[in-house]
Amino acid sequence: MDFMSSLQNGFDDQKPSIFELLSEQQLSSLIPPSLRYLLALATHRHPRYLLRLLNSFDEVYALLMLAVERQYLLTYGGGFTENFYGLKRERVLRIKGGEAPRAQIAVPSLMRETLKLTSSDVWRNLAIMVGLPYIRRKLDESYDIHAPQVTILGPSYNRDTLPPDATLRQRILYYYKWFLRNIYPSVNAAYYFSLLAFNLAYLFDNTKYSSPFLWLIGTRIRRLGGADHRAIALALQPHPTPPTTGARPGQNTSILNPRTLATIVYPRLLSSLKLLLPTSIFALKFLEWWHASDFSRQLSRKAAEGLDLPPPIIPGLPSSPGLSKPPASASTSNPTTTKSTTTNTVSLSNPPPTQHPNSTKPRRKPPTSSTTLLPILTVPPPSPLTTSLCPICLHPIQTPTAAQTGYVFCYACIFKWVDGSHERQLAFMDGSSGGDEGWGEDEDDAEDDDEEEEAGDARIGERGSGSGVNVDGDGDGDGATTGGDNHNRKKEKGRKSRQGRWESGKGRCAVTGRKVLGGTDGLRRVMV
Repeated sequence: MDFMSSLQNGFDDQKPSIFELLSEQQLSSLIPPSLRYLLALATHRHPRYLLRLLNSFDEVYALLMLAVERQYLLTYGGGFTENFYGLKRERVLRIKGGEAPRAQIAVPSLMRETLKLTSSDVWRNLAIMVGLPYIRRKLDESYDIHAPQVTILGPSYNRDTLPPDATLRQRILYYYKWFLRNIYPSVNAAYYFSLLAFNLAYLFDNTKYSSPFLWLIGTRIRRLGGADHRAIALALQPHPTPPTTGARPGQNTSILNPRTLATIVYPRLLSSLKLLLPTSIFALKFLEWWHASDFSRQLSRKAAEGLDLPPPIIPGLPSSPGLSKPPASASTSNPTTTKSTTTNTVSLSNPPPTQHPNSTKPRRKPPTSSTTLLPILTVPPPSPLTTSLCPICLHPIQTPTAAQTGYVFCYACIFKWVDGSHERQLAFMDGSSGGDEGWGEDEDDAEDDDEEEEAGDARIGERGSGSGVNVDGDGDGDGATTGGDNHNRKKEKGRKSRQGRWESGKGRCAVTGRKVLGGTDGLRRVMV
């Protein structure tokens, strides 16, 4: 690395190598997610005080870095992480070539004062160091929220339309989403291509700027020299303040004195970050290795060995029938006694569960809406053997997405279910079969039986009033015809709409029937 730096720099010893700049950029990009992670851990212990701070982390971090970077630019001539690598920022001379090597050697202190950042240069650099990363983080976060809907569900499912009488906020939000889906990917690609082009040009000594934004503001990054270290040491020395006439003893040196806070406490507090940075880097790198290494996974797997975790228990839903099985010894020791007891004993407190006519499994009672008092369409919860399958489509889970109840589904399945447009919901509300649970079929069968009795009475009356018609079922084929008509009527009745009698589960979890706060925006992708 040193050999490449010497070949690149030639006689200019103050020009940093591309490797130093890339290391500084990597360190700067590592700080925000690390602080967010530590804040998230602390929020789990004290959510009442830290939850709002975590939700506004980007804004709080931007304000904090604005104060820190400004102090470092004014004191050290470089940013927080740049000072750790011994780098600074300076203006570029508006002369041919932008260099004055003889003056740099003869009068380094005068050249430092000439190339020092002015107040306007400091604010322009802060806009690039703090404002630009903040905007990129917010755009990336918004893109991750709005883009997957079109990517996974397809562009035909995009329902974001601008109403005719839209308000100003709706128009801004509509065009903002359109920008994220159509223009932002190209802008992001152009941003990275421009960085790559400037890095290559800087590597081969074709430009003095390692970034297109530094070129826009006329600032370049250099190494700290001897004159810089002397000026920094002189600036960090505390300035003695003469005692005020008539002041009490210790009044001017109190830590709560505003002048003391501004001249002594605040600069020393920011300077102490130089000691905390190497320690925090070591700790963060250790945590990164710990979570990425196979050692931690093996240790966690060994600690969780033999633990049989039960499925989540949702209040209001009956327990799974597989969890209340009688002991095997009691059922196999005396089968005769068990059979007689089951047959002759009826428990009034625990009546036998209602079973579907075509199934031997006990049926699960559907949840009921607290507002409409209608039963809600849900799907059976996953069993221990089907935890890797989506409870809605019963296929292996694609793009795992969790609802607020803890159940995981395919992204497309749970998105359409919460939106109320899933195929199972539409088929059920149109009158198709109730699926695995057989819900809605008892009501249809009862209505079918009532209509069959009324239709049978009407046919008997018509046949009895006619002449020479046998209504006693003497085997002339009338009974078979009647049975066929009943079967056709049942099929037609089975397709009767369930609107007004059932809720389709729109806006609810597909397993528990509970409301999903925020609708489709309340779903969260699961990183596996």
